[in-house]
Amino acid sequence: MSFDLILRNARLADGRTVDLGIAAGRFAAVAPALAGEGPEQDLGDRLVVPGFVETHLHLDKSCILDRCSSEGSLQDAIAEVAVAKKAFTEADVHDRARRTLEKAILQGTTRIRTHVEIDPRIGLRSFAAIKRLQAEYAWAVDLEICVFPQEGLLNDPGAEALLIQAMESGADLIGGCPYTDSDPNGQIARIFEIAKRFGTDIDFHLDFDLDPSRMGLDEVCRQTVAQGMGGRVTIGHVTKLSALPPADFAAVAQRLKDAGVAVTVLPATDLFLMGRSFDHNIPRGVTHAHRLSGWGVTCSLATNNVLNPFTPFGDCSLVRIANLYANIAQLGRPAEMAACLDMVTEQAARLLNLKDYGIAVGNPADLVVLDAPAPAPAVAELAQPLFGFKRGRRVFTRPQAQLHRP
Repeated sequence: MSFDLILRNARLADGRTVDLGIAAGRFAAVAPALAGEGPEQDLGDRLVVPGFVETHLHLDKSCILDRCSSEGSLQDAIAEVAVAKKAFTEADVHDRARRTLEKAILQGTTRIRTHVEIDPRIGLRSFAAIKRLQAEYAWAVDLEICVFPQEGLLNDPGAEALLIQAMESGADLIGGCPYTDSDPNGQIARIFEIAKRFGTDIDFHLDFDLDPSRMGLDEVCRQTVAQGMGGRVTIGHVTKLSALPPADFAAVAQRLKDAGVAVTVLPATDLFLMGRSFDHNIPRGVTHAHRLSGWGVTCSLATNNVLNPFTPFGDCSLVRIANLYANIAQLGRPAEMAACLDMVTEQAARLLNLKDYGIAVGNPADLVVLDAPAPAPAVAELAQPLFGFKRGRRVFTRPQAQLHRP
């Protein structure tokens, strides 16, 4: 058999070493000692993953540290960005988002869900910029756009009409931010109505504080079941869960599993913003995604914000996010660290309902080669992506560091 490329000695996450035959942009064969003709490259038993999956990113408001302070609460961050985005132009958003998107691609990310703010202050300027990037970078990354009202919906006249316009103009799904609305449950209900109208999934920012006495999670689960949308709803942050005792946490985990609601944990932002009212014994404020996953809840780890008041750092490396989470959650066993990598690859792909993800015959030949022999050391040692492919085409190369001995 003839191939466009054969990658020899690829180490998969399950421990197998195989050869990968690529033809017409897809995996045409996955087998040890593959027989065939075509250009070859030996990977030397390095770890190969089917591209990192970024489930929660804010391209539109990235790289604005020079316009804002980064030393406030969640409410301060929302307020600072609300002021800053009034001056956003489509060209400005496009330029900043492009820089962030290229960082993600160079870190081995091949699928992204980006959240885009829609309201009367910004209008559709950010959405138009991200739509352009979606088309311009389709050669390197599949970019999914989730539009949402960061500053409320029912309490923000004009926001809903703009959201509907964005959905009609090609947004991929709808999101919400109930904790900023004067009627959180009312916003949740309306977001479900819009999703049903357009036949899309939903991704909420939810329960972003450390007071578990009231949670929007309950209403989201109730609506998910009532609307028959199990498997199509995601909630992000849910830092309230980090403040629950074990029995209550288990009950919530069971509720999420039964409803079919997935969870994205955002370690960098959650760690940076939570617990600011404490002057000692400061809580981490990061929900244990691995424990939810153990209950059968689909979970991912994601970047969220990059270089803005919500998160004043970030290089778009999902390996770094997996490593940060492992540190916060005190996960040091090989299987635990491998599970962290799974939450930025396979589990993240399930959360996005990707049907063509993975190193398997017939799937698009999306892959990233890491400078590591297995998932656990990749997380522990912050393994660098060496190169990656999108639909069988090489999209980046990162030369391996070398010592120059005397």
